[in-house]
Amino acid sequence: MSRAAFRRRSRAGAVALVSALALTALAACGTSSSSDNDGGEKDGGGSASADPAAPLDPKTKVTITIDCMPPTAKAAELKEWKEDVAEFNKTYPNVTIEGRSTAGQCLEPPRFTAMLKAKSQPDVFYTYFTDLPQVLDNDGAEDITAYVTDKSVPALADIDPNVLNSLKQDGKLYGLPTSNYTMGLLVNRKLFQQAGLDPDAPPRTWAEVRTAAKKIAGLGKGISGFGEYSAGNTGGWHFTAQMYSVGGEVVDASGTKAAFNDDLGKQVAENIKAMRWDDDSMGKTQLLKWGDLQKQIATDKLGMFLAAPDDIAYMVQQLGAKYENFGMGPIPGEKNTLAGGNNYMIKKGISADKIKAAIAWLNFKNLTVGKGQFNWERTKADKLPVGVPQPNFWLNGSKTTDDAARAQFATMPVANFKTFVDNPVPGKAEPPKAQEVYKVLDNVMSGLLTNKNADVDKLLSDAEKQVNQVLATQ
Repeated sequence: MSRAAFRRRSRAGAVALVSALALTALAACGTSSSSDNDGGEKDGGGSASADPAAPLDPKTKVTITIDCMPPTAKAAELKEWKEDVAEFNKTYPNVTIEGRSTAGQCLEPPRFTAMLKAKSQPDVFYTYFTDLPQVLDNDGAEDITAYVTDKSVPALADIDPNVLNSLKQDGKLYGLPTSNYTMGLLVNRKLFQQAGLDPDAPPRTWAEVRTAAKKIAGLGKGISGFGEYSAGNTGGWHFTAQMYSVGGEVVDASGTKAAFNDDLGKQVAENIKAMRWDDDSMGKTQLLKWGDLQKQIATDKLGMFLAAPDDIAYMVQQLGAKYENFGMGPIPGEKNTLAGGNNYMIKKGISADKIKAAIAWLNFKNLTVGKGQFNWERTKADKLPVGVPQPNFWLNGSKTTDDAARAQFATMPVANFKTFVDNPVPGKAEPPKAQEVYKVLDNVMSGLLTNKNADVDKLLSDAEKQVNQVLATQ
Protein backbone atom coordinates (compact mmCIF):
# COMPACT_ATOMS: atom_id res chain seq x y z
CA MET A 1 0.00 0.00 0.00
CA SER A 2 2.09 3.82 1.13
CA ARG A 3 4.71 3.19 3.29
CA ALA A 4 2.93 6.05 2.20
CA ALA A 5 -0.24 4.10 2.48
CA PHE A 6 0.77 1.62 5.18
CA ARG A 7 2.33 4.19 7.47
CA ARG A 8 -0.75 6.37 7.31
CA ARG A 9 -2.96 3.39 8.01
CA SER A 10 -0.83 2.31 10.93
CA ARG A 11 0.33 5.39 12.77
CA ALA A 12 -1.62 6.08 15.89
CA GLY A 13 -3.43 9.35 16.26
CA ALA A 14 -6.76 10.83 17.13
CA VAL A 15 -9.24 10.52 14.33
CA ALA A 16 -12.20 12.59 15.42
CA LEU A 17 -13.38 14.79 12.60
CA VAL A 18 -13.07 18.45 13.49
CA SER A 19 -15.42 21.09 12.22
CA ALA A 20 -14.86 22.84 8.92
CA LEU A 21 -12.59 25.86 8.93
CA ALA A 22 -14.58 28.93 9.85
CA LEU A 23 -15.58 30.99 6.86
CA THR A 24 -14.15 34.09 8.43
CA ALA A 25 -10.73 32.44 8.65
CA LEU A 26 -11.04 31.29 5.08
CA ALA A 27 -12.04 34.76 3.97
CA ALA A 28 -8.83 36.05 5.50
CA CYS A 29 -7.01 33.57 3.27
CA GLY A 30 -8.65 34.93 0.19
CA THR A 31 -11.71 32.70 -0.04
CA SER A 32 -15.12 34.15 -0.62
CA SER A 33 -18.07 33.13 1.46
CA SER A 34 -21.15 31.81 -0.27
CA SER A 35 -23.87 29.34 0.42
CA ASP A 36 -23.62 25.80 -0.96
CA ASN A 37 -25.29 25.52 -4.34
CA ASP A 38 -26.05 21.99 -5.37
CA GLY A 39 -28.02 23.27 -8.31
CA GLY A 40 -24.86 24.50 -9.96
CA GLU A 41 -26.22 27.97 -10.60
CA LYS A 42 -24.04 31.03 -11.09
CA ASP A 43 -24.48 34.47 -9.67
CA GLY A 44 -26.80 36.42 -11.94
CA GLY A 45 -28.91 33.37 -12.71
CA GLY A 46 -26.59 31.68 -15.20
CA SER A 47 -26.59 27.87 -15.31
CA ALA A 48 -23.68 25.45 -15.35
CA SER A 49 -22.10 24.52 -18.66
CA ALA A 50 -23.58 21.34 -20.11
CA ASP A 51 -20.15 20.31 -21.39
CA PRO A 52 -18.19 18.37 -18.72
CA ALA A 53 -14.95 19.00 -20.62
CA ALA A 54 -15.34 22.77 -20.34
CA PRO A 55 -13.27 24.04 -17.39
CA LEU A 56 -14.94 25.88 -14.54
CA ASP A 57 -16.18 29.36 -15.42
CA PRO A 58 -14.47 31.79 -12.99
CA LYS A 59 -17.83 33.49 -12.44
CA THR A 60 -19.30 30.31 -10.98
CA LYS A 61 -20.38 30.67 -7.36
CA VAL A 62 -20.06 27.40 -5.48
CA THR A 63 -18.86 25.94 -2.15
CA ILE A 64 -16.94 22.66 -1.91
CA THR A 65 -15.86 20.71 1.16
CA ILE A 66 -12.40 19.16 1.02
CA ASP A 67 -10.83 16.44 3.13
CA CYS A 68 -7.36 16.40 4.70
CA MET A 69 -6.79 20.07 5.44
CA PRO A 70 -3.69 20.15 7.69
CA PRO A 71 -4.56 20.36 11.40
CA THR A 72 -3.46 23.25 13.59
CA ALA A 73 -0.61 21.11 14.95
CA LYS A 74 0.97 21.17 11.48
CA ALA A 75 1.47 24.91 11.41
CA ALA A 76 3.66 25.14 8.30
CA GLU A 77 1.43 22.85 6.26
CA LEU A 78 -1.70 24.74 7.35
CA LYS A 79 -0.05 28.05 6.45
CA GLU A 80 0.62 26.73 2.95
CA TRP A 81 -2.96 25.45 2.61
CA LYS A 82 -4.33 28.90 3.44
CA GLU A 83 -1.91 30.56 1.03
CA ASP A 84 -3.01 28.19 -1.71
CA VAL A 85 -6.67 28.90 -1.06
CA ALA A 86 -5.95 32.62 -1.37
CA GLU A 87 -3.98 32.12 -4.58
CA PHE A 88 -6.68 29.85 -6.04
CA ASN A 89 -9.32 32.49 -5.30
CA LYS A 90 -7.47 35.03 -7.43
CA THR A 91 -8.60 32.96 -10.43
CA TYR A 92 -11.84 31.62 -8.96
CA PRO A 93 -13.05 34.34 -6.56
CA ASN A 94 -16.51 32.84 -6.19
CA VAL A 95 -15.42 29.37 -5.10
CA THR A 96 -15.46 28.83 -1.34
CA ILE A 97 -13.15 26.12 -0.03
CA GLU A 98 -14.31 24.57 3.24
CA GLY A 99 -11.43 22.48 4.55
CA ARG A 100 -11.91 19.58 6.93
CA SER A 101 -9.09 18.16 8.98
CA THR A 102 -8.40 15.33 11.39
CA ALA A 103 -6.06 15.45 14.36
CA GLY A 104 -4.21 12.34 13.18
CA GLN A 105 -3.80 10.78 9.76
CA CYS A 106 -6.04 11.83 6.88
CA LEU A 107 -7.57 8.39 6.53
CA GLU A 108 -8.26 5.97 9.36
CA PRO A 109 -9.78 2.77 7.92
CA PRO A 110 -12.74 2.16 10.29
CA ARG A 111 -13.80 5.81 10.15
CA PHE A 112 -13.35 5.86 6.37
CA THR A 113 -15.52 2.77 5.92
CA ALA A 114 -18.21 4.17 8.16
CA MET A 115 -18.12 7.46 6.27
CA LEU A 116 -18.62 5.72 2.92
CA LYS A 117 -21.51 3.66 4.19
CA ALA A 118 -23.18 6.76 5.64
CA LYS A 119 -22.54 8.76 2.44
CA SER A 120 -21.04 11.45 4.71
CA GLN A 121 -17.76 11.98 2.87
CA PRO A 122 -16.84 15.54 1.86
CA ASP A 123 -17.29 16.66 -1.74
CA VAL A 124 -13.58 16.01 -2.27
CA PHE A 125 -12.31 13.12 -0.14
CA TYR A 126 -8.90 11.59 0.47
CA THR A 127 -8.17 7.92 -0.25
CA TYR A 128 -5.33 5.50 -0.96
CA PHE A 129 -4.94 3.89 -4.37
CA THR A 130 -6.01 0.58 -2.82
CA ASP A 131 -9.34 2.03 -1.64
CA LEU A 132 -10.90 2.26 -5.11
CA PRO A 133 -12.78 -1.09 -4.95
CA GLN A 134 -14.24 -0.24 -1.53
CA VAL A 135 -15.29 3.23 -2.67
CA LEU A 136 -16.98 1.87 -5.80
CA ASP A 137 -18.65 -0.96 -3.85
CA ASN A 138 -20.28 1.80 -1.80
CA ASP A 139 -21.12 3.88 -4.91
CA GLY A 140 -19.10 6.69 -3.36
CA ALA A 141 -17.12 8.34 -6.18
CA GLU A 142 -18.07 10.22 -9.30
CA ASP A 143 -16.78 9.07 -12.68
CA ILE A 144 -14.71 12.12 -13.64
CA THR A 145 -13.41 10.83 -16.97
CA ALA A 146 -15.22 13.45 -19.05
CA TYR A 147 -14.18 16.28 -16.74
CA VAL A 148 -10.44 15.59 -16.72
CA THR A 149 -8.86 16.86 -19.94
CA ASP A 150 -5.77 18.78 -20.97
CA LYS A 151 -7.82 21.94 -20.43
CA SER A 152 -8.85 21.26 -16.83
CA VAL A 153 -5.53 19.53 -16.01
CA PRO A 154 -2.94 21.00 -18.40
CA ALA A 155 -0.15 18.63 -17.24
CA LEU A 156 -2.33 15.55 -17.71
CA ALA A 157 -0.09 14.02 -20.40
CA ASP A 158 2.90 14.28 -18.06
CA ILE A 159 1.35 12.25 -15.22
CA ASP A 160 2.70 8.69 -15.09
CA PRO A 161 -0.05 6.53 -16.66
CA ASN A 162 0.68 3.77 -14.14
CA VAL A 163 -0.36 6.19 -11.39
CA LEU A 164 -3.53 7.22 -13.22
CA ASN A 165 -4.35 3.59 -13.96
CA SER A 166 -4.45 2.96 -10.21
CA LEU A 167 -7.43 5.31 -10.13
CA LYS A 168 -9.31 3.68 -13.00
CA GLN A 169 -11.75 0.83 -13.29
CA ASP A 170 -13.20 -0.40 -16.57
CA GLY A 171 -11.48 2.53 -18.29
CA LYS A 172 -13.20 5.13 -16.12
CA LEU A 173 -11.25 7.62 -13.98
CA TYR A 174 -12.36 8.09 -10.38
CA GLY A 175 -9.60 10.16 -8.80
CA LEU A 176 -6.59 12.43 -9.19
CA PRO A 177 -3.25 11.63 -7.52
CA THR A 178 -1.63 13.47 -4.65
CA SER A 179 1.44 11.28 -4.18
CA ASN A 180 2.96 7.97 -5.20
CA TYR A 181 5.69 5.70 -3.91
CA THR A 182 7.72 2.61 -4.71
CA MET A 183 9.70 0.63 -2.16
CA GLY A 184 13.48 0.47 -2.13
CA LEU A 185 16.33 -0.37 0.23
CA LEU A 186 16.88 2.31 2.89
CA VAL A 187 20.42 2.31 4.32
CA ASN A 188 22.21 3.87 7.27
CA ARG A 189 25.25 5.47 5.66
CA LYS A 190 27.20 5.74 8.91
CA LEU A 191 26.95 2.01 9.64
CA PHE A 192 27.80 1.15 6.04
CA GLN A 193 31.01 3.15 6.31
CA GLN A 194 31.89 1.66 9.69
CA ALA A 195 31.43 -1.84 8.25
CA GLY A 196 33.68 -1.05 5.27
CA LEU A 197 30.78 -0.88 2.80
CA ASP A 198 30.12 1.79 0.17
CA PRO A 199 26.93 3.70 1.08
CA ASP A 200 26.74 5.05 -2.47
CA ALA A 201 26.45 1.47 -3.79
CA PRO A 202 23.72 -0.23 -1.73
CA PRO A 203 23.19 -3.98 -2.28
CA ARG A 204 21.34 -4.77 -5.49
CA THR A 205 20.65 -8.50 -4.92
CA TRP A 206 19.40 -10.42 -1.90
CA ALA A 207 22.71 -12.28 -1.76
CA GLU A 208 24.47 -8.92 -1.49
CA VAL A 209 22.01 -7.86 1.22
CA ARG A 210 22.86 -10.98 3.20
CA THR A 211 26.60 -10.36 2.90
CA ALA A 212 26.30 -6.70 3.86
CA ALA A 213 24.00 -7.49 6.77
CA LYS A 214 26.54 -9.88 8.27
CA LYS A 215 29.26 -7.23 8.07
CA ILE A 216 27.09 -4.59 9.72
CA ALA A 217 25.92 -6.96 12.47
CA GLY A 218 29.58 -7.75 13.03
CA LEU A 219 30.02 -4.24 14.43
CA GLY A 220 28.42 -5.51 17.64
CA LYS A 221 26.86 -3.10 20.17
CA GLY A 222 23.40 -4.49 19.49
CA ILE A 223 23.46 -3.42 15.84
CA SER A 224 21.40 -5.41 13.31
CA GLY A 225 22.35 -5.59 9.64
CA PHE A 226 18.87 -5.97 8.17
CA GLY A 227 15.43 -5.57 9.70
CA GLU A 228 11.98 -6.94 8.92
CA TYR A 229 8.43 -6.57 10.21
CA SER A 230 6.29 -9.44 11.43
CA ALA A 231 3.28 -7.89 13.21
CA GLY A 232 0.32 -5.60 12.63
CA ASN A 233 -0.06 -6.71 8.98
CA THR A 234 3.34 -5.15 8.21
CA GLY A 235 5.07 -8.52 7.99
CA GLY A 236 2.71 -9.63 5.24
CA TRP A 237 3.15 -6.30 3.50
CA HIS A 238 6.93 -6.78 3.40
CA PHE A 239 6.70 -10.45 2.47
CA THR A 240 4.67 -9.28 -0.52
CA ALA A 241 7.33 -6.69 -1.38
CA GLN A 242 10.05 -9.35 -1.25
CA MET A 243 7.99 -11.69 -3.43
CA TYR A 244 7.54 -8.94 -6.01
CA SER A 245 11.25 -8.15 -5.92
CA VAL A 246 12.22 -11.62 -7.17
CA GLY A 247 9.45 -11.77 -9.78
CA GLY A 248 6.91 -13.64 -7.70
CA GLU A 249 3.22 -13.13 -7.04
CA VAL A 250 1.16 -13.22 -3.86
CA VAL A 251 -2.22 -13.65 -5.56
CA ASP A 252 -2.69 -15.08 -9.05
CA ALA A 253 -3.90 -13.09 -12.06
CA SER A 254 -7.51 -14.11 -11.46
CA GLY A 255 -7.41 -12.59 -7.98
CA THR A 256 -8.97 -15.74 -6.52
CA LYS A 257 -6.02 -17.90 -5.41
CA ALA A 258 -2.82 -17.51 -3.43
CA ALA A 259 0.34 -17.68 -5.54
CA PHE A 260 3.20 -17.48 -3.03
CA ASN A 261 3.54 -21.18 -2.12
CA ASP A 262 6.01 -21.91 -4.92
CA ASP A 263 9.76 -22.00 -5.48
CA LEU A 264 10.07 -18.21 -5.27
CA GLY A 265 8.06 -18.08 -2.06
CA LYS A 266 10.30 -20.73 -0.53
CA GLN A 267 13.36 -18.82 -1.73
CA VAL A 268 12.18 -15.65 0.01
CA ALA A 269 11.26 -17.49 3.20
CA GLU A 270 14.49 -19.50 3.36
CA ASN A 271 16.58 -16.37 2.87
CA ILE A 272 14.82 -14.57 5.73
CA LYS A 273 15.21 -17.59 7.98
CA ALA A 274 18.91 -17.94 7.10
CA MET A 275 19.65 -14.28 7.80
CA ARG A 276 17.87 -14.49 11.15
CA TRP A 277 19.26 -17.75 12.47
CA ASP A 278 22.35 -18.80 10.46
CA ASP A 279 23.84 -15.32 10.14
CA ASP A 280 22.35 -13.73 13.28
CA SER A 281 22.24 -10.47 11.32
CA MET A 282 18.63 -9.45 12.04
CA GLY A 283 18.71 -8.97 15.81
CA LYS A 284 17.00 -10.91 18.57
CA THR A 285 14.05 -8.51 19.05
CA GLN A 286 11.28 -9.50 16.65
CA LEU A 287 7.52 -9.13 16.14
CA LEU A 288 8.23 -5.59 14.93
CA LYS A 289 5.68 -3.36 13.21
CA TRP A 290 5.74 -0.02 11.41
CA GLY A 291 7.71 2.54 13.39
CA ASP A 292 10.05 0.07 15.10
CA LEU A 293 12.58 -0.23 12.27
CA GLN A 294 12.49 3.52 11.73
CA LYS A 295 13.49 4.05 15.36
CA GLN A 296 16.28 1.48 15.07
CA ILE A 297 17.87 2.92 11.94
CA ALA A 298 17.45 6.51 13.16
CA THR A 299 19.47 5.65 16.27
CA ASP A 300 22.21 3.80 14.36
CA LYS A 301 21.10 0.35 15.52
CA LEU A 302 20.05 -0.94 12.08
CA GLY A 303 21.89 -1.02 8.78
CA MET A 304 19.06 -1.35 6.26
CA PHE A 305 15.44 -2.27 5.62
CA LEU A 306 12.81 -2.03 2.87
CA ALA A 307 11.01 1.32 2.87
CA ALA A 308 9.49 4.07 0.78
CA PRO A 309 11.49 7.32 0.44
CA ASP A 310 9.17 9.37 2.63
CA ASP A 311 10.25 7.33 5.66
CA ILE A 312 13.33 9.54 5.59
CA ALA A 313 11.35 12.74 6.07
CA TYR A 314 9.37 11.08 8.86
CA MET A 315 12.52 10.03 10.71
CA VAL A 316 14.03 13.49 10.50
CA GLN A 317 10.85 15.38 11.42
CA GLN A 318 9.56 13.00 14.08
CA LEU A 319 12.60 11.13 15.39
CA GLY A 320 15.30 13.79 15.25
CA ALA A 321 17.50 11.99 12.71
CA LYS A 322 19.73 13.72 10.14
CA TYR A 323 19.06 13.57 6.41
CA GLU A 324 22.72 13.02 5.59
CA ASN A 325 22.74 9.71 7.49
CA PHE A 326 20.43 7.97 5.01
CA GLY A 327 20.60 6.74 1.45
CA MET A 328 18.54 4.52 -0.83
CA GLY A 329 18.93 1.97 -3.53
CA PRO A 330 16.33 0.09 -5.57
CA ILE A 331 14.66 -2.93 -4.02
CA PRO A 332 17.08 -5.90 -4.21
CA GLY A 333 16.26 -8.31 -7.02
CA GLU A 334 14.76 -5.46 -9.04
CA LYS A 335 12.16 -7.55 -10.86
CA ASN A 336 9.24 -5.54 -9.49
CA THR A 337 8.54 -3.43 -6.43
CA LEU A 338 5.44 -2.74 -4.41
CA ALA A 339 3.88 0.58 -5.38
CA GLY A 340 1.09 2.72 -4.03
CA GLY A 341 0.03 6.24 -3.23
CA ASN A 342 -2.71 8.67 -2.25
CA ASN A 343 -5.34 10.58 -4.14
CA TYR A 344 -8.57 12.52 -3.96
CA MET A 345 -11.95 11.36 -5.24
CA ILE A 346 -15.12 13.38 -5.79
CA LYS A 347 -18.37 12.43 -4.10
CA LYS A 348 -20.95 10.72 -6.26
CA GLY A 349 -23.98 12.84 -7.04
CA ILE A 350 -22.73 16.38 -6.48
CA SER A 351 -23.38 19.07 -9.09
CA ALA A 352 -21.37 19.52 -12.27
CA ASP A 353 -20.10 22.89 -11.05
CA LYS A 354 -18.90 21.35 -7.81
CA ILE A 355 -17.07 18.66 -9.78
CA LYS A 356 -15.42 21.31 -11.97
CA ALA A 357 -14.48 23.40 -8.93
CA ALA A 358 -12.98 20.32 -7.26
CA ILE A 359 -10.89 19.48 -10.32
CA ALA A 360 -9.74 23.10 -10.63
CA TRP A 361 -8.60 23.04 -6.99
CA LEU A 362 -6.88 19.64 -7.26
CA ASN A 363 -5.14 20.76 -10.43
CA PHE A 364 -3.80 23.88 -8.71
CA LYS A 365 -2.91 22.29 -5.38
CA ASN A 366 -1.54 18.91 -6.46
CA LEU A 367 -0.99 18.76 -10.23
CA THR A 368 0.84 21.91 -11.28
CA VAL A 369 4.63 22.03 -11.35
CA GLY A 370 5.87 24.97 -9.30
CA LYS A 371 2.53 25.54 -7.55
CA GLY A 372 0.83 24.14 -4.47
CA GLN A 373 2.57 21.03 -3.19
CA PHE A 374 5.27 21.40 -5.86
CA ASN A 375 6.28 24.93 -4.81
CA TRP A 376 9.65 23.74 -3.51
CA GLU A 377 11.02 27.23 -2.88
CA ARG A 378 8.18 27.90 -0.44
CA THR A 379 8.51 24.42 1.09
CA LYS A 380 12.15 25.07 1.90
CA ALA A 381 11.38 28.53 3.31
CA ASP A 382 8.79 26.92 5.58
CA LYS A 383 11.43 24.46 6.82
CA LEU A 384 9.68 21.43 5.39
CA PRO A 385 11.60 18.66 3.57
CA VAL A 386 12.65 19.10 -0.05
CA GLY A 387 14.62 16.53 -2.02
CA VAL A 388 13.04 13.20 -1.11
CA PRO A 389 12.81 11.42 -4.48
CA GLN A 390 9.12 10.57 -4.11
CA PRO A 391 6.31 11.47 -4.44
CA ASN A 392 7.18 12.07 -8.06
CA PHE A 393 4.63 11.02 -10.66
CA TRP A 394 5.88 13.36 -13.40
CA LEU A 395 7.13 12.46 -16.87
CA ASN A 396 8.55 14.45 -19.79
CA GLY A 397 9.06 18.20 -19.43
CA SER A 398 7.20 18.38 -16.14
CA LYS A 399 9.64 15.89 -14.62
CA THR A 400 12.65 17.81 -15.89
CA THR A 401 11.37 21.08 -14.45
CA ASP A 402 10.26 19.59 -11.14
CA ASP A 403 13.46 17.59 -10.63
CA ALA A 404 15.55 20.71 -11.21
CA ALA A 405 13.53 22.66 -8.63
CA ARG A 406 13.78 19.82 -6.09
CA ALA A 407 17.54 19.83 -6.49
CA GLN A 408 17.79 23.63 -6.37
CA PHE A 409 15.86 23.96 -3.11
CA ALA A 410 16.83 20.63 -1.53
CA THR A 411 17.14 20.50 2.24
CA MET A 412 18.97 17.17 2.09
CA PRO A 413 21.82 15.58 0.08
CA VAL A 414 19.90 14.29 -2.95
CA ALA A 415 23.01 12.46 -4.19
CA ASN A 416 22.40 9.91 -1.43
CA PHE A 417 19.35 8.68 -3.36
CA LYS A 418 21.02 8.57 -6.78
CA THR A 419 21.15 4.77 -7.00
CA PHE A 420 17.42 4.59 -6.24
CA VAL A 421 16.51 7.34 -8.71
CA ASP A 422 18.77 6.09 -11.52
CA ASN A 423 17.52 2.51 -11.35
CA PRO A 424 13.71 2.61 -11.29
CA VAL A 425 12.01 -0.73 -10.75
CA PRO A 426 8.55 -1.46 -12.22
CA GLY A 427 5.87 -0.95 -9.63
CA LYS A 428 3.17 -3.52 -8.85
CA ALA A 429 -0.04 -2.78 -7.01
CA GLU A 430 -0.98 -4.48 -3.79
CA PRO A 431 -2.95 -7.73 -3.99
CA PRO A 432 -6.74 -7.80 -3.64
CA LYS A 433 -7.98 -7.79 -0.04
CA ALA A 434 -4.47 -6.69 0.83
CA GLN A 435 -4.92 -6.13 4.56
CA GLU A 436 -6.54 -9.52 5.12
CA VAL A 437 -3.83 -11.21 3.03
CA TYR A 438 -1.11 -9.36 4.95
CA LYS A 439 -2.59 -10.44 8.28
CA VAL A 440 -2.25 -14.08 7.22
CA LEU A 441 1.28 -13.59 5.92
CA ASP A 442 2.29 -12.00 9.23
CA ASN A 443 2.20 -15.59 10.52
CA VAL A 444 4.78 -16.63 7.93
CA MET A 445 7.12 -13.79 8.85
CA SER A 446 6.71 -14.18 12.61
CA GLY A 447 7.25 -17.92 12.31
CA LEU A 448 10.47 -17.46 10.37
CA LEU A 449 11.82 -14.78 12.70
CA THR A 450 10.90 -16.23 16.09
CA ASN A 451 11.28 -20.01 15.59
CA LYS A 452 14.70 -21.38 14.66
CA ASN A 453 13.10 -24.69 13.70
CA ALA A 454 10.27 -23.18 11.65
CA ASP A 455 9.01 -25.46 8.87
CA VAL A 456 9.00 -23.26 5.77
CA ASP A 457 6.83 -25.62 3.74
CA LYS A 458 4.19 -25.82 6.48
CA LEU A 459 4.16 -22.05 7.07
CA LEU A 460 3.58 -21.39 3.38
CA SER A 461 1.04 -24.20 2.97
CA ASP A 462 -1.02 -23.07 5.98
CA ALA A 463 -0.93 -19.47 4.78
CA GLU A 464 -1.96 -20.51 1.27
CA LYS A 465 -5.09 -22.24 2.61
CA GLN A 466 -6.02 -19.22 4.72
CA VAL A 467 -5.47 -16.71 1.91
CA ASN A 468 -7.56 -18.85 -0.44
CA GLN A 469 -10.38 -18.68 2.13
CA VAL A 470 -10.00 -14.90 2.34
CA LEU A 471 -10.13 -14.52 -1.45
CA ALA A 472 -13.12 -16.85 -1.75
CA THR A 473 -15.26 -14.51 0.34
CA GLN A 474 -14.90 -11.42 -1.86
